[in-house]
Amino acid sequence: MITVLAVASEIHPLVKTGGLADVVGALPAALAGHDVAVTTLVPGYPAILAALGKPRRVGVIEDCFGGRAVLKRGEAAGLDLIALDAPHLYDRPGNPYAGPDGRDWPDNARRYAALAYAAAGVAQGLVANVRPDILHAHDWQAALAPAYLHYAGGARPRTVVTVHNLAFQGQYPRSMLEELRLPPRAFAMDGVEYYGMIGFLKSGLHFSDRITTVSPRYAAEIRTAEAGMGLEGLLAGRADVLSGIVNGLDDREWNPETDPRIPATYTVKTLGQRARNRTAIEQRFGLGRGEGPLMSVVSRLTWQKGMDLLVEALPHLVASGARLALLGSGDRDIEAAFRAAAERFPGRIGVVIGYDEALSHGLFAGADMTLVPSRFEPCGLTQLYGLRYGCVPVVARVGGLSDTIVDANDAALTLKAATGVQFQPVSRAMLEDAISRAVALFRDRPLWQSIQRRGMGLDLSWTSRAGAYAALYREMLR
Repeated sequence: MITVLAVASEIHPLVKTGGLADVVGALPAALAGHDVAVTTLVPGYPAILAALGKPRRVGVIEDCFGGRAVLKRGEAAGLDLIALDAPHLYDRPGNPYAGPDGRDWPDNARRYAALAYAAAGVAQGLVANVRPDILHAHDWQAALAPAYLHYAGGARPRTVVTVHNLAFQGQYPRSMLEELRLPPRAFAMDGVEYYGMIGFLKSGLHFSDRITTVSPRYAAEIRTAEAGMGLEGLLAGRADVLSGIVNGLDDREWNPETDPRIPATYTVKTLGQRARNRTAIEQRFGLGRGEGPLMSVVSRLTWQKGMDLLVEALPHLVASGARLALLGSGDRDIEAAFRAAAERFPGRIGVVIGYDEALSHGLFAGADMTLVPSRFEPCGLTQLYGLRYGCVPVVARVGGLSDTIVDANDAALTLKAATGVQFQPVSRAMLEDAISRAVALFRDRPLWQSIQRRGMGLDLSWTSRAGAYAALYREMLR
């Protein structure tokens, strides 16, 4: 049995802001079938501690970056968890990273350095009966852990850092070096220094034994200047230990045959049942009926996600006979632009600003297509949900979107392999062309339903993906 200490700043279903939580929450159960036991270290947010109920106290850090912290172990939602209960760092309402004003908490450097520092301690025996073979750190919030292990010296487990999104790196002033308990010699190119700052993610990429991303194409893209976010040189130099493993989805949560969040469940053989879900979307978003396709968006409304391009393409979308239901939040200007479009095209464009888990399920269960025009996408889960629910993805040909969707070009249609529509480059003109192609495919109902059924028939579960992580762990231990 391989033992793994996973370290992450969020975990589904307890605390979630994005796909990171889904991966961290779903992977342990899938790995259990490969003789891998995962314990996950997470910050002691109020929601985490409430879910644990009466956990066991398994360790103490007397001075944990400004206060006392207690390590508490227990089970919640079927997950083996160790919570870093440090009220001075984590006892705050709402979003784990930002305050009510939407701005990052000013002490985020200490908050997530503490998480990584505790992870290094646990990895080296701070908690009785926990001495993992592998320490698996997820994203910048946990990425200092390999650096702390390096500078601590002594026996340590093998380490791997998974990059879920290279755009978020955790960069803080050099003046915090001592406060973050890093030795002076750490501030160097072959240490934690990154363009004159302390780089959390950079440190993990430098000191970890292995690096993974959440899709093979993204692993290649981030070694280039176009997508490397300033880290392409480091990543190119470590190409021999860099690999990509496509995300899976939790088919306990995402299954149209059993989903309690949707008005009507259905199978690949009963696609007609989706009509009830479509009607529910029309009512919720104030959309009129129509013969054209109902398109959906479930996304952060940001430049990365290409939402500004979609705003520009909305007149074309409406002119093509399609309608749009959008759920999301993000950039205030983009939010305002979508609200204005809904007023300009009443009954054709409906917008809900915010996030609603049940409503997101309903959109995949009732819409005909999901639009994902991202400028870059490490993996993406939206297109996987779309495939699983027969909501055909229309995606940019980048990152994990490229790895998971087969474009409905002539060759793929002839071979009966198409599962969606791709476009490249990521521009308004090419997005509009993809929308036109998707609408044309939709009008051929037998062809469209064959594309839906093909996507629904794919095995997208973590059960099929976890073996790659298990193989990676075994290779690291050899």
